[in-house]
Amino acid sequence: MQDDPKNNLKNVVHAFFLSLAITIAEPSTILPLMVHHFTESMVVVGVFASLLRGGAIIIQLYAAFHAQTYKRVLPYLRKVFFFRWLSWFSIGLSIYFIGDSHPTLTLSLIGTGLFFFSFTAGFGAIYFKELQAKLFSKKYRGKTMANRQVAGSIASIISGGVAGYVLHQYEAPLNYAYLFMVSSLFMVVGFATFVTIEEPSKENVAVKEKHFHLFVRNAWEILKLDKRLQRQIVTIFLSYSYFLSMPFVILNANSHFTLTGWMLGGFISIQMIGSILGSTLLWRKIDAYEKMLSLSFLFMIIALGLALIANNVYMYGMIFLLFGIALDGFNIAGMNLVIEIAPEEKRPVYTALQTNLVSLGLFFPILGGFLLNVFHSYTIIYLLSIMLLLSGFYLSRGLKEMK
Repeated sequence: MQDDPKNNLKNVVHAFFLSLAITIAEPSTILPLMVHHFTESMVVVGVFASLLRGGAIIIQLYAAFHAQTYKRVLPYLRKVFFFRWLSWFSIGLSIYFIGDSHPTLTLSLIGTGLFFFSFTAGFGAIYFKELQAKLFSKKYRGKTMANRQVAGSIASIISGGVAGYVLHQYEAPLNYAYLFMVSSLFMVVGFATFVTIEEPSKENVAVKEKHFHLFVRNAWEILKLDKRLQRQIVTIFLSYSYFLSMPFVILNANSHFTLTGWMLGGFISIQMIGSILGSTLLWRKIDAYEKMLSLSFLFMIIALGLALIANNVYMYGMIFLLFGIALDGFNIAGMNLVIEIAPEEKRPVYTALQTNLVSLGLFFPILGGFLLNVFHSYTIIYLLSIMLLLSGFYLSRGLKEMK
């Protein structure tokens, strides 16, 4: 049954426990500092910020190639959840048992864990969006996604407090090891709850092409013919340009004042409070996702504009608050926009096309790290991000007319 409250509850519980777990590697706060503990290279910091989500890119089209014929995707999602958990837990083990004794090896193992955590998410993203489209109507889906965001943000605030305590009580890098291993237990609860969702069978399935390369060719034809999808992909890709700067904001803050564990946990919580404010006061009231995308661009532009002049803890607190509002809007708008324009039988293909191409923006942190290494200037990467975000805002204003 579509819009079943039980499925909504399980959807929200999954978001709560998953956010409780993965907030400890938030790419705008803890992850850059953790990587920076093992290396001084800003490029490496950028690479690891990309690894957390970038590994999903290379597999999404292949996942869609198979998923377009599935009447049910939940059995495959169970396998994805197991491998994601295993990858996450292994990061904590690597830091605990190796740590500072062999920093290069530790970094390699952390990177491997992050890559596979992200890589398996490439399958999961296709299955997850397919489930959301099958389980919920357009209006209800906007509400359940806003509820997911609120639940995830509340969990992240709690996680921020826990992270602050652990970072304060234990020395690096053991504190990072403890965070990953404990958080993997929360992750299990979220995954176990979600796989009990009652998934309806999909009747309108596509006939799978004989070869993957034929599927890619057909997907390319779809992209060439759908002008709205083309513009949407470019616009959402530009929204990822905040990644050029975001992982380095916390390092810039550390150059203005000494970051304590409690302060770092506080920034995480403030960002998630921003997410809650965005979902409860703004995003859940907007079902025109083009408008939501435009507003998200504006909030992110203001945040990075403030980063240009920030020099104290209060200003950085405001930056992370705005980050939370903007990121929430980007996430909700991006997922729902592709679901809206995709024909039912080709929904996995549309999802994979958009996700694959816009996710190239997940590698913006590498460019940001390179520019920092060359110019030693945070101002340059902030201004470049703002310029790209302004371009995306302009394009987003024309999406509504292309329906």
